[in-house]
Amino acid sequence: MDMISDNVKKGVSRAPNRSLLKACGYTDEEIEKPFIGVVNSFTEVVPGHIDLNKISEAVKKGIYANGGTPFEFNTMAICDGIAMGHEGMKYSLPSRELIADTVESMAKAHGFDGLVLIPTCDKIVPGMIMGALRLNIPFIVVTGGPMMPGELKGKHYDLIDVFEGVGEYNVGKISEKELLEIEDCACPGAGSCAGLFTANSMACLTEALGLSLPMCATTPAIDALKVRLAKKSGIKVVDLVKENVKPTDILTKEAFENAILVDLALGGSTNTTLHIPAIANEISEKFITLNDFDRLSDAVPHITSISPGGCHYIVDLHKAGGIPAVLKVLKDSIRDVKTVCGATTLEIAEKVKYVDNTIIRTVEAPVHKTAGLRVLKGNLAPNGCVVKIGAVDPKMQKHEGPAKVYNSEEEAINAIFNKEIVKGDVVVIRYEGPAGGPGMREMLSPTSAICGMGLDDSVALITDGRFSGGSRGPCIGHISPEAQAGGPIALIENGDLIKIDMIEKSIDLLVSEDELNRRLENWKKPELKVKGYIKRYSKLVSSADEGAVLK
Repeated sequence: MDMISDNVKKGVSRAPNRSLLKACGYTDEEIEKPFIGVVNSFTEVVPGHIDLNKISEAVKKGIYANGGTPFEFNTMAICDGIAMGHEGMKYSLPSRELIADTVESMAKAHGFDGLVLIPTCDKIVPGMIMGALRLNIPFIVVTGGPMMPGELKGKHYDLIDVFEGVGEYNVGKISEKELLEIEDCACPGAGSCAGLFTANSMACLTEALGLSLPMCATTPAIDALKVRLAKKSGIKVVDLVKENVKPTDILTKEAFENAILVDLALGGSTNTTLHIPAIANEISEKFITLNDFDRLSDAVPHITSISPGGCHYIVDLHKAGGIPAVLKVLKDSIRDVKTVCGATTLEIAEKVKYVDNTIIRTVEAPVHKTAGLRVLKGNLAPNGCVVKIGAVDPKMQKHEGPAKVYNSEEEAINAIFNKEIVKGDVVVIRYEGPAGGPGMREMLSPTSAICGMGLDDSVALITDGRFSGGSRGPCIGHISPEAQAGGPIALIENGDLIKIDMIEKSIDLLVSEDELNRRLENWKKPELKVKGYIKRYSKLVSSADEGAVLK
């Protein structure tokens, strides 16, 4: 069969190319086989990635077993938890584009016929998929798997408990010794943080899109099944190359809608509303937008109660049947489309023999009758904003209160810990959007502080930045247009009343249009004091409702 790698290795004129491959130790027999790039995001600083070398070794064994030749290379990986709460978080979302560029560049330059992508955490999953889509060559994704929850004195913990513990310590609910005990146990080892935060949300949606083998998303990092799935994925990718199954054969509009429905039913991270449109954008501009999430949000109920919004963890979702079981529960809403495993979505669902309905509830008896994510619009967010309604106290789903306005995350955190925030307030954090941040920082510190201090049932937070997938409570992010673009959020003043109605999907600034126009005339765009990559990023990035993709 004709292969892309023939451009690198075939014919007399490619003798120099083959010589360099032989310098790497490859034999003539290996050079004749399909070239499969193995994209590994292993690092020694990210718990979700510290064990990915064992996954890549298993993938390579599978590739060899089915007649392919693997070539491993690496991409970067930023740990959002470690980057949280300081300037480092400005680089997290922008790293998605660097990862995509790395995959595209390496695969194009070396003539790979197919790819196996090995990511685990937040930006790395969509970044790798975006880069692979630009090539439109066969690929399969092996996500590294979730972390187990920690345990202390008979109670389970995860990373969010540590963040919220800081808030509890600041109001005297726990001692510094108790906080240290939580810190020591909450993250017990390798894997993406144990709840339904962004990393695990994206892994689940990758499987729902049909890009991973069944059960890949929820299999814990420490489980030997993860290694077996990695080997099978290596075997399968060679079949995909031989059969010329392109990613665009799988990633249809219906496949994206399936993933969104799964996301809404699980109540995944609000960051999925950035990453799914960004992935789809590599197929066609505005192929999927925030409006699709809004349109589909009434189609399914919220059927799981996973941290940070509930008491379960991803390992519980796995034991309950994983994403195949979710597809089975949602079978009347899911479209039957092709996946990398060869079976269609409904065929995968049909094979499921057992679903634990105490973890994955039925459509008839859901956790909440409405989907776990909600898109809100109004004069404060004309282009939309997002809330994880499944993690909001029902009495805060409708709220009206005065604004307390802060122009950075740091200002807001200081105000929270200085006890400037009182019951009924709406905390506004602005100039943290894709261009204004720049980088659209996640804000787990202020949301966790609010929760830890016991204010999550009386105080709302809104921002043109974004919240961690681990955030819970009335946290509304991605307000578009952002403040840096002169959006209405830039015009809010302290004391302005803000009305939020998550049920009716509205968010409004209770200020007259004439007054807002007067404020806009006096508004001046702040000058960003940044340099390097982040400066270039701020000039090129689109708004959050468009996926924060580079123009």
